[in-house]
Amino acid sequence: MHHEELAPLQRPHYGSIVDDERLSAEEMDERRRQNIAYEYLCHLEEAKRWMEVCLEEELPPTTELEEGLRNGVYLAKLAKFFAPNVVSDKKIYDVEQARYKRSGLHFRHTDNTVQWLRAMESIGLPKIFYPETTDVYDRKNIPRMIYCIHALSLYLFKLGLAPQIQDLLGKVDFTEEEISNMRKELEKYGIQMPSFSKIGGILASELSVDEAALHAAVIAINEAIEKGIAEQTIVTLRNPNAMLLNVDEELAQDYQNELFEAKRRKESNARLKNGAISEEERDVYEELLTQAEIQGNINKINIHIALVQVNEAIDQQDEVALMAGLNRPALSLLEVLPQNSSWYLMQLCNSKEQKMQIAGVPNMLDKSEIQNEVSVANAEAEAHKLKLIAVDNINTTIRNCDPSKTLVALMKPEAQLPVVHSFAAVFYQTELFNLQQQNAVNYLAHDELSIAVEMLSAVVLLNQALENKDLLMIKNHLRTPCIGFSNLEEENFQRYADTLLSIKSEASSQGQDYLSWNDIQNCIDMVNMQIKEENERIIAIGQINEAIDQGNPEKTLETLLLPTAKLQDVKPVNARHYQDVLYHAKAQKCKESQDESALLWLDEIQKGINGGNNNIKEAAILAVGTSVINKSLEKGDSQPILMILQSKFGLRVIPECAENYFRNLSEAKNMKAREDGNESPWIKLVMKNMYDYYYNVETEEGTCDAPGVVPKTSWLTGEEIQSIVGQVTADYNREQLWLANENLIVQLQARARGFLVRKNYQERKAYLQSQEPSAIKIQAFWKGYKQRKSYIDRLKVLQGNVAAIVKIQSWVKMWLAKRSYRKRLQYFKDHNDEIVKIQAFLRANKAREDYRTLIGAENPPLTVLRKFAYLLDQSDLDFQEELEVTRLREEVVTKIRSNQQLEKDLNLMDIKIGLLVKNRITLQDVVLHSKKLNKKSKSQLEEMVMVDKQGIKGLSKERRKKLEAYQHLFYLLQTNPTYLAKLIFQMPQNKSTKFMDTVIFTLYNYASNQREEYLLLKLFKTALEEEINSKVDQIQDIVTGNPTVIKMVVSFNRGARGQNTLRQLLAPVVKEIMEDKSLIINTSPVDVYKSWVNQLEMQTGEASKLPYDVTTEQALTHAEVVNKLESSIQSLRAVTDKVLTTIFSSLNMMPYGMRYIAKVLKCSLHEKFPDATEDELLKIVGNLLYYRYMNPAIVAPDGFDIIDITAGGQIHPDQRRNLGCVAKVLQHAASNKLFEGESEHLSSMNTYLSQTYQKFRIFFQAACDVPEPEEKFNIDEYSDMVTLSKPVIYISIEEIINTHSLLLEHQDAIATEPNDLLNELLEGLGPVPDVESFLGEGAVDPNDPNRASTLNQLAKTEISLSLTSKYELREGEDQDLKSLMIKTKRLIVDVIRTQPGDTLSEILETPATAVQESEHLKLAEKRAILDSKTPEKMKHSQSIFEDRQLPLEQKKRKIQRNLRTLEQAGLVSSATKYQEIINEIAKDIRNQRRYRHHRKAELVKLQQTLNALNSKTTFYEEQINYYNTYIKTCLDNLTRKNSRRSIKVDGKEEVKGSKKLKQTSLKYTAARLHEKGVILEIEDLQTNQFKNVMFDITPGEEVGDFEIKAKFLGVEMEKVQLHFQDLLQMQYEGVAVMKMFDKAKVNVNLLIFLLNKKFYGK
Repeated sequence: MHHEELAPLQRPHYGSIVDDERLSAEEMDERRRQNIAYEYLCHLEEAKRWMEVCLEEELPPTTELEEGLRNGVYLAKLAKFFAPNVVSDKKIYDVEQARYKRSGLHFRHTDNTVQWLRAMESIGLPKIFYPETTDVYDRKNIPRMIYCIHALSLYLFKLGLAPQIQDLLGKVDFTEEEISNMRKELEKYGIQMPSFSKIGGILASELSVDEAALHAAVIAINEAIEKGIAEQTIVTLRNPNAMLLNVDEELAQDYQNELFEAKRRKESNARLKNGAISEEERDVYEELLTQAEIQGNINKINIHIALVQVNEAIDQQDEVALMAGLNRPALSLLEVLPQNSSWYLMQLCNSKEQKMQIAGVPNMLDKSEIQNEVSVANAEAEAHKLKLIAVDNINTTIRNCDPSKTLVALMKPEAQLPVVHSFAAVFYQTELFNLQQQNAVNYLAHDELSIAVEMLSAVVLLNQALENKDLLMIKNHLRTPCIGFSNLEEENFQRYADTLLSIKSEASSQGQDYLSWNDIQNCIDMVNMQIKEENERIIAIGQINEAIDQGNPEKTLETLLLPTAKLQDVKPVNARHYQDVLYHAKAQKCKESQDESALLWLDEIQKGINGGNNNIKEAAILAVGTSVINKSLEKGDSQPILMILQSKFGLRVIPECAENYFRNLSEAKNMKAREDGNESPWIKLVMKNMYDYYYNVETEEGTCDAPGVVPKTSWLTGEEIQSIVGQVTADYNREQLWLANENLIVQLQARARGFLVRKNYQERKAYLQSQEPSAIKIQAFWKGYKQRKSYIDRLKVLQGNVAAIVKIQSWVKMWLAKRSYRKRLQYFKDHNDEIVKIQAFLRANKAREDYRTLIGAENPPLTVLRKFAYLLDQSDLDFQEELEVTRLREEVVTKIRSNQQLEKDLNLMDIKIGLLVKNRITLQDVVLHSKKLNKKSKSQLEEMVMVDKQGIKGLSKERRKKLEAYQHLFYLLQTNPTYLAKLIFQMPQNKSTKFMDTVIFTLYNYASNQREEYLLLKLFKTALEEEINSKVDQIQDIVTGNPTVIKMVVSFNRGARGQNTLRQLLAPVVKEIMEDKSLIINTSPVDVYKSWVNQLEMQTGEASKLPYDVTTEQALTHAEVVNKLESSIQSLRAVTDKVLTTIFSSLNMMPYGMRYIAKVLKCSLHEKFPDATEDELLKIVGNLLYYRYMNPAIVAPDGFDIIDITAGGQIHPDQRRNLGCVAKVLQHAASNKLFEGESEHLSSMNTYLSQTYQKFRIFFQAACDVPEPEEKFNIDEYSDMVTLSKPVIYISIEEIINTHSLLLEHQDAIATEPNDLLNELLEGLGPVPDVESFLGEGAVDPNDPNRASTLNQLAKTEISLSLTSKYELREGEDQDLKSLMIKTKRLIVDVIRTQPGDTLSEILETPATAVQESEHLKLAEKRAILDSKTPEKMKHSQSIFEDRQLPLEQKKRKIQRNLRTLEQAGLVSSATKYQEIINEIAKDIRNQRRYRHHRKAELVKLQQTLNALNSKTTFYEEQINYYNTYIKTCLDNLTRKNSRRSIKVDGKEEVKGSKKLKQTSLKYTAARLHEKGVILEIEDLQTNQFKNVMFDITPGEEVGDFEIKAKFLGVEMEKVQLHFQDLLQMQYEGVAVMKMFDKAKVNVNLLIFLLNKKFYGK
């Protein structure tokens, strides 16, 4: 829709009648209706724009606004706008409209509309304008709601709470389609449009005391406004009759101007409307301002002036003027507090400054902004006050040195401190205490605390990162500005982190948990210092390298001695050598790295210095040794030679060679001696083969600098001495070696000679091997010559005897052939049986291949199909099995119903005997019921339930047609589950339960065969999906509620069909638990304690001093109780594991129906709640499979026939408690619920529960993994058409009548479409017949005094209905293609069995021969004989029978016609030679085989079920005998006591003094029952409202049954069925309080007392 603003008076509104004389009456009426729709759309647009201004959000388009307002969310938000104290966001349901967008309206949306109405009531809007809740929610009168919004807008404008609503009539455009749609909508609901123009007048009249005076005053004001004189206008405004508020004389001119403009606008809008409104319909206030509008404009001026005053005070920073402006009544500001004036000024100044910065120009603050800033200032002032209190508290706790209290004080929100980490409480206490002590006044202000806490928190996090060794977090925390560390260098952060980690590790080892801020800062400073020193050392190293390059030893020495270099052992005397060594080292590094700019590093320089020192030291020692040896040689003294060589030269010398050393050294010395005696005293040594060292032998001084003279040349150098000594030592060692190894030398020589001999041999051998080809060639020539000579001689002999050779060969060949033949023949004779088997195998293999082709091929050939067509024929065995299945099914259904009746009567007998024991009824009532029970047990029950098994044949002829109609009806109900699914939820729960137990299970024969089980599961599925979609709002509703379908499924699977399964699954393990006499499990501490005390007293024979009544906590204080509990828990785990193993290993034994419904439940819930987790869904599945299905059978195995209990027998309390404990643990495990609260003493099993839940989880997932019923039961849409027998149900007349009645009652809900098949069938049946009309006139004698009883008895008559569809294809009709397909397939099978062919088309086009016709005739005759033997229920329809008797050619023509019809429907195609129908026949053959297998299995299953039912009947009969014995005993006791009460056995005389149960109902208010103590409380209802609640207690038809109805203010709310036996059971179990209606808590004992007193006279 497109809206366009138009200038006032630019054009008339849509549909204004311009030329009345040109329009007819109909056209004028049409135009009038269009005008009404247009005006209403304008009012919608007005309401929409006004609400958008108030709510500050966009609303739906105008044409969608009505629908958008129905959920009440926007209305509730509007209520929050004008009445925030009444409505808050929390009270608005679905405030984001998420549910509304997802699933539409919900009844709780009406709460929003109610909130809006309450808000309007709180501000005083007259209720005359209010719409009803249903007007909005159900869209009964939406214009009424829009009318109310307009009135609300005017009222709020008058109060100054909202802007005035715009008048958009004639100013907006709507399309023709939109206006027409709105007109149709208004006409659809027949709503009379309210008069929007009269809202002002109505509002004024509703709020006025004197309407006439008010009206006159308003008229006077309008006249004064029209004159334009401000003084006169102010006088009229101050008229008391005008009831105007806050009129200020100083603003007279402003009032005049504003009111004059408002009046002009209203007159302009009124002129736009005059064309469509008659003179009589016009209102005086259409052109005059109403009292509300005048008040609204006055408020508008007052607010404007007040805002100007406030803004000027803000600009002038005038606190006094600001407070005066804020307190002006016109602004109506809330919570303006004088003590917060300074806060207001500061807050408003900041706000106005921010607004000016955003807008770029000075702007005034409006009312809402001022109110908002006032509220903010109040909050800040209050927060500041609380902050000061919190700071005082923090200082106090710091002084008290309690870390935990200090932490709590620091974490209080009022303190407005940074985040505090609870794990470092001691650290905060210590550091803050030190800071507090350092403060001059011993008090930390908030700013100091804030900074300190922020820094300490950062330090704590840094410590935590150090503890975790998280380098990244350490660096991030160091960078945090709030931590306040100084001298941080970005490039040093890695060093900081590494150093802090080492310091932290060291501190932790010494017991220090945290590094303080000072510790961390000192570490940072230390790292910075280290890095500074490293940088300075790097500079020094650079200077050293420069000095080395310069080659100046002094400069190098100077740099080496720099303090920043921190080099060790630098000796100035070695400067020259340092220079040489370092220069050589640097050159070597440049060479190796191939980098001329390479520098020596610190360690390399230090290594060079150390090496230089060592060189000079070694050279000095060597020089001294050289000097001493030379001097000794000159003197001829050999004594010191050995010592000097060892000590100074470090040589290994041999004492035996001392003379040789001296002699050789002397010879060498003499050879170097010079005659010149003026040699210098210096000798020269070379260090490391590259550095020179000079030594003065006279002064014993050494230096690296050349002395300037020629060194001695006559002396031996150190190298020469070492060489000579080494040579002498080596010669000596060699001589000694030869002498010591003389034998080895001899061996070495021998090996050398042997090597030479072998070498010669290998050379000869190699020569011979190289000539091998030549030798072989010579040998070959010789051998060839000899062989050729021998061959030629043999050939000559053979050529001379050719005839003899041929004869010999022929005889030999003949003999070999005969021998081979005889052997083969004898082999066949010996293996005759095996050959026969092989041939049979080949034939069978061929047949199997053909059958595999039939069942496996996508398009099986017709030739294969022809071989197996005979499988479709029904044999005598098929008919016998079908009859047997039908008979067994009938017996099972009858037996089930019989047992149900017996069980019901036995339960009633239980109740009566229980009441007899409690003296609630007389013995005569029990005797009468016993006689009735005996009558039914003597096989008369079956006669009563099934008077005539012939069913329809037993009724009058004229009723047969109606029964056939019922057959059609029940067939439709059975095969279409939608009807019954809807019907179930249309009935009350108490009726639906009975309906399920009788009609539904009867309709499906208790799923006695696969078809009916399939259909019943389809019903369960449909009903469950319907229930989840319509009744489940939260996923937990399935668990907390009692869903009808879930209850129905569990009840069915626990009945006769599923009972055997439950028994097989649980009976072994339950019997094992019960038979274990040593097993005693008691998990109640109080019971264990009491048992222990009793045991002590029995052992000692004295009363125990321990108290008997204790609580759970007191019982657990005793070690003996704890030990016994622990022992019980261990036993409980062991037993539970056994049950779990049984359950988990028996998944395949669980009924398919239970597993399939679990799958449907999971999928349906997942579809409705897509956000639900897998665990949540599996818990729901577990609730169904375990809690609802298995758990009750474990707790009460006797109640579910899990174990066999003899009549009168019962389970021992210890056995029941053991089973109950196991069931409790399994229940907790299946729902993943841990032991907490009252079961805290079992918390040691919580880990076991969690582990078991995971196993259950896998089990539940596997349980849901089942195929669909179509696949499981192999049932499809053609199944009913190809089955041998029609479905039959056994149902009583009473159930037929009840079902018919219910269908008619809820027909509109379950068959909504007029052409629904159900509607047609119900129309044909007509009204519900009574029993007599159903049976026919004369069925019961009208004069019979027991006529009602007889009719009631006949109503239970069971009849068998053969269900058929009314809509099967009849002759000449071709609508039902499915039936046509069936007929065509049957005809084709008849044809292909007598006439062969490769394709169907070929067979149909080829004329049949006489032989084929004859064979076909024989086949037809054979089938006719077989049909004559077929039971009536199994016969096909007459049309099918007639078709199959046709001649072969006629059949082929009919097949061709049918195929053309099917081809037109797209089911077959001539292009594929009708392969589609061939495939369907192949499918029928496969299904026939499967059906026979299923039928055999069903026979076995039915027989097993019947045996189980017979066993149950036997048990019930034993129970009856037991009750008879009990009653006989009671009678004998009465006889012995000569009781005065006389009891007639036939029940005709009443016991004297007995009192019949009063049939009148009792009525009590809840208040009266509360006084009696019966009612304790009712949820969501105050005690003073109890008087409005009435309880109606009515006795039921059966003794002990009561119906209790609850009424509120006379309206019936709920009702519940109450069984007296259940109350007695609860009393026996010690249950003191029960819940009724899920709301009322009732005292059980007092309720029993009340019922006894009022109904039993006790």
